[in-house]
Amino acid sequence: MKQQVLKIHRSDNVLVALTNLSKGDTIVFEEESYVLQDDISAKHKFFTNDMQPGDKVIMYGVLVGTAQSFIPKGGWMSTANVKHAVEPYAWRKVDYQWTAPDISKFKGRTFNGYHRSNGKVGTANYWLFIPTVFCENRNMDVIKEALYNELGYAVTDKYKQYTHQLIEAYQHGGDIEEVTLYQTPAAAATTRPFKNVDGIKFLNHQGGCGGTRQDAAILSKLLAAYANHPNVAGITLLSLGCQNLQVPDFMKDLKTLNPAFDKPLHIFEQQQSQSEEQLIADAIKKTFEGLIEINKLQREPASLDQLCIGVKCGGSDGFSGISANPAVGYTSDLVVALGGKILLAEFPELCGAEQNILDRTKDEAVAGKFVHLMQAYNDAALKVGSGFHMNPSPGNIKDGLITDAIKSTGAAKKGGTSPVVDVLDYTEPATKPGLTLVCTPGNDVEATTGKAASGATLILFTTGLGTPTGNPVCPTIKVSTNSNLTKRMNDIIDIDTGPVIEGEKTIEQMGEDILEYCIKAASGEVIPKAVLLNQDDFIPWKRGVSL
Repeated sequence: MKQQVLKIHRSDNVLVALTNLSKGDTIVFEEESYVLQDDISAKHKFFTNDMQPGDKVIMYGVLVGTAQSFIPKGGWMSTANVKHAVEPYAWRKVDYQWTAPDISKFKGRTFNGYHRSNGKVGTANYWLFIPTVFCENRNMDVIKEALYNELGYAVTDKYKQYTHQLIEAYQHGGDIEEVTLYQTPAAAATTRPFKNVDGIKFLNHQGGCGGTRQDAAILSKLLAAYANHPNVAGITLLSLGCQNLQVPDFMKDLKTLNPAFDKPLHIFEQQQSQSEEQLIADAIKKTFEGLIEINKLQREPASLDQLCIGVKCGGSDGFSGISANPAVGYTSDLVVALGGKILLAEFPELCGAEQNILDRTKDEAVAGKFVHLMQAYNDAALKVGSGFHMNPSPGNIKDGLITDAIKSTGAAKKGGTSPVVDVLDYTEPATKPGLTLVCTPGNDVEATTGKAASGATLILFTTGLGTPTGNPVCPTIKVSTNSNLTKRMNDIIDIDTGPVIEGEKTIEQMGEDILEYCIKAASGEVIPKAVLLNQDDFIPWKRGVSL
């Protein structure tokens, strides 16, 4: 019989429903009986004892809220009776001892990646278009349409054909209800002339001018990080000419990141061109010449310590901290034990997990940087009438994440249990093997944008509600928390951790499965759904308040 409830930590005073439970049901768990006072939907929680106003709500072994009214034993936890609360945190010298996982299955394994001249290894081979200012977005769109359609990177053909059939049915008096959407054959990519070019990517954005000079400076560092990314082989840069973000500023940031930068880089400035038509034609021609060159690159074996994986959650639910996030956390520990890098970001979603993180940080300076960034970020949010406590979305709450502390302590599980070796501000590159924290918003796209800037060459993205987010240069692997989601949104989900909820697999088994998928994705043997769908989301963070 499937287990009905789960106690995450021995000190918790709530139980998580693994299936829908009804008011009046008697639940027996660890030799104690609980009569449910309310209907409890799967992913939600009920209390193991009577709660008085002000009593602490403990989950994951930490404070996640306080009771706002009397709640009987067996009563449902909701936003009406529980409010967010966390304990204060501070660095304290703790002799943290980490037990690394068994990596015997992966010892000596390799993936086939693209070796760059600076020693980094990419998991893909992309050509990248960068505008220094939003004024060039239209030119980018024109070039994109031309190159995507002719070089085989478009994924919209079936929708164009569908629309064409609808028009024909309408014009000829047919029934549009009989028009069906056909599926593009999976082998369509084999018609591409450049077999070793995984894609042509475009970083359209709304910055580069207006705003503040600081906005332009941050954007410059972000764009430089993308140009220097291991998955990028060549760049075409479009500039208007008069914008705040000048080409020399971008080049300075690029050379600061990589003084020996040697990738092909073609720069076009519209205000110095003969015409828009000539600018676009020249950009296409030079890019085509560049594609011929980077198509000569081949995948070659690389050890697993060359993996740099970002871990992210979005559209989270009450199972996120039980199945997908801990499973990805085990994958993270495997990668760290193998000498690779793991990037954990989303600072608003570490609220409540701070002390655990600090206790795993041996370097006091690194710990101090984390405390400073967390406090400054939350203070900025509070000044505008918000705060980390307002992070959970309506979808999160509906599916059981009642407070930010509940959401955050579950979200932090993605980082596994290894020591924290470094803390990075936005756009800073990851340089140390191990678990690194990266300051980004919790916003899905702003966070993935920041992880790629810090060097992630794959992103593991867990979701319980379903999120189609991807990244232009970093293949994003979707990990579902439950099998129902996988069945409903199979076109965007790559890995199902529902078997953990069903009791069919352990966290460790699932974590190993995820790493196996990562190795295949890094080698180009499997293509994540977000990549197949050209889900190339890119949102620069202006360092304002974004939760």
